[in-house]
Order: sequence, then C-alpha cells, then structure tokens
Amino acid sequence: EVQLVESGGGLVQAGKSLRLSCRTSGFEFDKKSIGWFRQAPGKEREGVACIWSGDGSTYYADSMKGRFTISSDNAENTVYLQIDTLKPEDTGVYYCGAMSAGLGLSLLPLVYDDWGQGTQVTVSS
Repeated sequence: EVQLVESGGGLVQAGKSLRLSCRTSGFEFDKKSIGWFRQAPGKEREGVACIWSGDGSTYYADSMKGRFTISSDNAENTVYLQIDTLKPEDTGVYYCGAMSAGLGLSLLPLVYDDWGQGTQVTVSS
C-alpha cells in the first residue's frame, strides 16, 4: 500500500524558514516522482515543486522559484520541502503526492495517483 505522510508544518513568523517532510512507503522510491503542492483557504491546490529520486532532477513552478527547495533522501524514502523567508501568503495546507516516474516531472494534480493527508503551515505577520 502506497503511503505518504507529511510533517513539519506549524505556526511560524514571517521571515522564518520551515522544512516539511514527506515520508513514503509501499513502493520503490525511484519508480515515482514526488511533488509538493499547497492549498490556501478557498483556493485550488497549486503545485510547488517535484523531484525524481532516480537522478535528483527537479521541477519548480515559476512562482515558487527562489524561496522553495525540494530535495530527497533516498535512504529514508523521504522528500523534503525547504521554505525560506516565509510570507503570510504561504499559509495553507501542504500536500505531497506521488506520480509514475515514467510520466516525467509534472505539477498537474490530476497525474498524481496518491496523496498524503497534508500538513498545515500558518505564517503570522
């Protein structure tokens, strides 16, 4: 059974940094690409970044380049999302998802087969 478990969210002040974790299990880690998404209240889920552990290749949404860094620990089957210089508009639920690595790298939610339960990030001004 594919499982993705996010952690690391919380209430933080603007300007601080946060590292989110997505621990995966139930599949061969290099057979899937892992993506991070976020959903603000009243808004649609939007892609942040994705990574394929096979060669470490990454893809970022244009609006997320600069303050967001995705990385993976292949030994731990875990993908991280580092968020620097947090802003109140970063507030939302952050989800990780898994898609077939054969499809390449994408931030379209519809190509993701499995999702975690999400972790809440709240940034205070």
